[in-house]
Amino acid sequence: MNAVTNTENAALAVIEPGHDRSKYLGGSDIAAVMGLSPWQTPVELWMEKTGRTPREAPDAARQRMFDRGHKLEPFIRDMVIAKLQDMGCTVEVIAINQRYADAEHPFLACEIDFELRLTGTVEIGGNEYEFDGEEINADAKSVSGFARKKWGMDSNEDVPIEYAAQFMHGLGIRNRRVCLVAALRSFDDVDIYWTVRDDETIAAMRDKAVLFWTQCVLADTAPDPLTFDDIKLLFPSDNGQSAEATPEIAEKISDLRRIKATIKDLEEQETLLTFDIGEFISPHASLKRDGVELCTWKAQATTRLDQKKLKEDLPDVHNKYCKTTTTRVLRLKKGT
Repeated sequence: MNAVTNTENAALAVIEPGHDRSKYLGGSDIAAVMGLSPWQTPVELWMEKTGRTPREAPDAARQRMFDRGHKLEPFIRDMVIAKLQDMGCTVEVIAINQRYADAEHPFLACEIDFELRLTGTVEIGGNEYEFDGEEINADAKSVSGFARKKWGMDSNEDVPIEYAAQFMHGLGIRNRRVCLVAALRSFDDVDIYWTVRDDETIAAMRDKAVLFWTQCVLADTAPDPLTFDDIKLLFPSDNGQSAEATPEIAEKISDLRRIKATIKDLEEQETLLTFDIGEFISPHASLKRDGVELCTWKAQATTRLDQKKLKEDLPDVHNKYCKTTTTRVLRLKKGT
């Protein structure tokens, strides 16, 4: 296979660090635009890009994770280069952490962790791919905990779909054939995954991103909601009036009422079963049958803020950190 040429993106622009993220759709935004992000819906992204909600700073734990991942990038990069060389490839690093804007649509952008010039043969999904000085995108990921379950076998394209969208977006902007994904699962080794360019997928993603930017962000028109939380974001307060239910909506109200009644019944059954099991176990820490542990009931310590005592002892401090929010609650009326 021949490398993809870069003639279409001859005017590709490099974005300087610190650029206002509200002015473009980056690689981390694309999964949200596609409705594939586990972290953000299209509505939430739209509210951020239009300035309705600020881009939330990560909490301390998540920020430490980001910082740790950034510090590990050089380590991951060196490991994957060594692994490629062990496979008989010639590798050259040609760029690190560059941000690019699309030549045709400057509001589409991507940041590539590192870019390589690759020569050699690699196996991707059971097929051999030849590289002859070809420039490729590369991304470094630190994979741990529950996230490992979302990754398949290495040397394949089996990466989490939200990442696949990001990598395919980058291939579209850089007009390249493949993106190498270096996944660090331990300090002993790094797994190599790939995302191979698919022109049909890139075109569909590109069209959707352009429509999102032009018809939603620039036109200041919200995208269709995907979740109930999206609806609450779009309509945080009511107008005080009533709407006339259609037969279809009235039927959905009846269905919801039946489901809630079923849930309540199951919760009551859960409470009774929990009581019976807990009473039987007491005061032991676990329950076994034929040597197999069925369940545990162990003491564990939990630390919580005593807000009532804080308000009594330090009312000024309590009031300083109190925050009032407004929300809407969907309640079904009895007897309807």
